[in-house]
Amino acid sequence: MAKSRLKKAALYTLGAFSGMILTLSIQGYANEKSEALPVRSLHTMAEVYGQIKANYVENKTDDAILEGAMKGMVNNLDPHSEYLTGKDYTDLQESTTGEFGGLGMEISSEDGLIKIVAPIEDTPADRAGIKSGDYIVKINNESTRNMTATEAVKKMRGKPGTSITLTLARKDETQPIVVHLTRAIIKVKSVRYKLLEPDYGYVRITQFQEHTVSLLADAIKNLEQQNKQPLKGLVLDLRDDPGGLLNSAVGVSAVFLKPGVKVVSTKNRDKKEGMVLKAIPKDYVVKGSDPLINISDEMKTIPITVLVNSGTASASEIVSGALQDYKRAVIVGTQSFGKGSVQTVIPLSNGGAVKLTTALYYTPNDRSIQAQGIVPDVEVKDKNRKFESREADLGGHLSNPLGGKEVNGELLSGQKKTTQPTTASEPAIHNMDDNADKASTKDTKASTPKNNKKKDEDDWLARREPNPAKDEQLKTALDLVKDPVKWNQSLGLAAKKPAKATDKKDKK
Repeated sequence: MAKSRLKKAALYTLGAFSGMILTLSIQGYANEKSEALPVRSLHTMAEVYGQIKANYVENKTDDAILEGAMKGMVNNLDPHSEYLTGKDYTDLQESTTGEFGGLGMEISSEDGLIKIVAPIEDTPADRAGIKSGDYIVKINNESTRNMTATEAVKKMRGKPGTSITLTLARKDETQPIVVHLTRAIIKVKSVRYKLLEPDYGYVRITQFQEHTVSLLADAIKNLEQQNKQPLKGLVLDLRDDPGGLLNSAVGVSAVFLKPGVKVVSTKNRDKKEGMVLKAIPKDYVVKGSDPLINISDEMKTIPITVLVNSGTASASEIVSGALQDYKRAVIVGTQSFGKGSVQTVIPLSNGGAVKLTTALYYTPNDRSIQAQGIVPDVEVKDKNRKFESREADLGGHLSNPLGGKEVNGELLSGQKKTTQPTTASEPAIHNMDDNADKASTKDTKASTPKNNKKKDEDDWLARREPNPAKDEQLKTALDLVKDPVKWNQSLGLAAKKPAKATDKKDKK
């Protein structure tokens, strides 16, 4: 019996090893920089495969074992690389081309946990009070431990109108938080605007979508019509904007920059400049005519301030970095998320795909925001925000290639750890799975008493209404554009600030 099992294991090992050698040898010849195969490591991998087939308590199929190996191989690279099965790849394509029922938030994977980068404004997640930096401990009754971001998205997505329960852990919160949500078609209103006072406008971009550039152009036109003359200053709010389409970020930047200037570039592992996108129509117009054809010349010269925080990520950091480099805007708020990498989805012969980090973004002045983010020229902390999380918190994240100081998430100064949960406090994470099972939880079930529903809705709407009297960051940004002398003095201040010293986390 033992000999039979050993023979079986040896056959599996030989077959797996031979197949790997053949496949990798063919790929090696196709690679201009062909390197010697890691024969010893491949042999060990084949041995492990053989032992699983011969001795594991359950009879796993070859596809299941090898699929798990591929997922582990890719997931171990960095938090944004991922192996996609055929179903995963189809779901990804649907999410970028069609409508689907979801909750509305940007998530990432951190040390086997699912972390929320930012909820998207005016979605079920946002209305439920989910915050940037929260961890999803459970989806319904299933633990998210060691779940990939794609797997989590798949479980949270579903038919609009159906219910889902999330268990969250939050910094400085002693108990898990349970939220009951109803899935909805995610149609984000990408651009909101308001004339804060005569001559001074406010525009908020919640996410960079296909029509964001044209919506921004319309917003500026409407603000000027309301003002009955060109604006004298503008506040651009990119707080908790998780990013989106790259060409939209280029188009938004082009509204405020001189035509033809470089907005963003990429570099691959050889540090060679790859894609270069400029403030020209061909780099931001997807279809149709140029939506910026009638933008007033004043938009290229009037004082601009950009609001950022730790939920400002990816495409929104590209805009912030470009406007900061050309000294077209004063950046106000707190340091941004620091997601400065490019992911490429590469289809595979089995119908699946691999999403790989293939390059890093660079600002016009050749700065990398990776794991560092955009440093505000004028730092103003949000008194209602107790915790900020960033790219540098994610296990296995890529380091800044220029050696920039990485900035991790933190409890903001002045905040004290609470012993009793309160509505505004944000959670600590200790044995989250055990807490979710054993500790009493703070339940934010959507089915609140009827007399509280209107109050909840009014409170939510009030949070979304731009009001400098209740928003210190917005007040500071508005005061700066109203004072051109002080605005000019604040341009580029971030470059003069000493870098923050931070403790480096262990990286995979």
